Amino acid sequence: MWDLKQLGWVMMGKRDFVKALVLGASIPALVSAASVSAQLSPTPPAVSLPVLTSVAGFYDTHRTQPIWFRNGVNPAVVAQLTAILQRAAFDGLAAGPQLAAQVQAAAAQAGSGRPEDMDNAERTMSSAWVQYVQAIKKPTTGMIYAYPVLQPQGSRADQILLTAAAAPSLESYVATTARVNPIYAQLRDTAWSQAQASGNLTPDPRLLANLDRIRSLPATGRFLLVDSGTSMLTLFDNGQQIDSMKVITGTNELPTPLIASVMYYITYNPYWHAPDHLVRKTIAPNVLKLGMSYFKSHGYSVIEDWSETPKVVDPKTVDWKAAASGSLHLKIQQAPGPLNSMGILKFPFPNPEDIYLHDTPDHAKFALANRNLSNGCVRVEDAKRLGRWLLGREPVAPGTDAETRVQLQQGTRIYLTYITAQVRDGKLSYLPDIYGWDRTAPQFASN
Repeated sequence: MWDLKQLGWVMMGKRDFVKALVLGASIPALVSAASVSAQLSPTPPAVSLPVLTSVAGFYDTHRTQPIWFRNGVNPAVVAQLTAILQRAAFDGLAAGPQLAAQVQAAAAQAGSGRPEDMDNAERTMSSAWVQYVQAIKKPTTGMIYAYPVLQPQGSRADQILLTAAAAPSLESYVATTARVNPIYAQLRDTAWSQAQASGNLTPDPRLLANLDRIRSLPATGRFLLVDSGTSMLTLFDNGQQIDSMKVITGTNELPTPLIASVMYYITYNPYWHAPDHLVRKTIAPNVLKLGMSYFKSHGYSVIEDWSETPKVVDPKTVDWKAAASGSLHLKIQQAPGPLNSMGILKFPFPNPEDIYLHDTPDHAKFALANRNLSNGCVRVEDAKRLGRWLLGREPVAPGTDAETRVQLQQGTRIYLTYITAQVRDGKLSYLPDIYGWDRTAPQFASN
């Protein structure tokens, strides 16, 4: 049931109702006057507002009970949806304010109590909500999803509306969905608050680029987050940040890509496979300068392919001058040991770019402010600590064999992204855009 104030808002309009109150009229008198006025005035025609074809089809097919008006007009839900749509440009949905106005108009019309007005408002609100949810559930631009299930789910109109219809609390469902995930909500809500305070309601393209890269992160559960913007790794459990450490990520020339995958095992005593450009720039010139002693002391082998059991090539038969010039491309593998660039642990996960996390024997670089120094893979500051979190026990190698794989008790999701927007002391700020992805990112939702 509505109280008298809510009823007065519907009958007179909130602005006129509040104005009359300020002038000294009582709420019962205003409601009574509005009722008399409504009886004397002709009933206004129903306002027809745009409804998505998919939404109209949903109602025509499923014949469900009302979602938004399940217990009559709910001013709290109308206000909640309107507020979300008014800020929706900061979610990348530029048409949000226009949709908010449509929702307000339809809800006001529904105050007549006529079935056709209620039905029109129901479909209008569903249409606006579907467009909003589809905007915040678009896959991240340029992200590699190792498995389709890692993409944002539930973006079909029928999925969205059936979920809303089944929600025990519509207000709670709307709020949780619009939050997306804690990192996303903090950035967007801070930006929106600052925009309201300044009066500039146009979102910064850098914000939209960052939210695009963040919205694929889960809202709850256990996962790893590698952020190349800050070169930090963060561990999440039950949706809460529980630990973090420094990492070294890709350079501007060889950036760490955006990836969503699942880690199933870790590797003790890993081999290191030298990238082609390091063979050309470092290994081959050192062989020419220092001879085979350099090659052997570093545990290198020339192999024919990257298979599990490759055939080894005699390094004395290699034309090292051609390798140094780049006219000969070699596959060089480094055996486990103190000089191995993988360190003692490797953390692989399925992805087509052959990107992985790994230990390193060189920890000096973790003291640097700018840690975008790798060839794309991610060196971790404390491999044993990460291994302990993944395994649930101390990561002790079961032996000395190279490439010993140990299965995790459960697959753990991992997300590699690039975040240059951050909240400090309640204010939004931006880090240097090392990769240039803030400037080149497309607007991910234009309507």
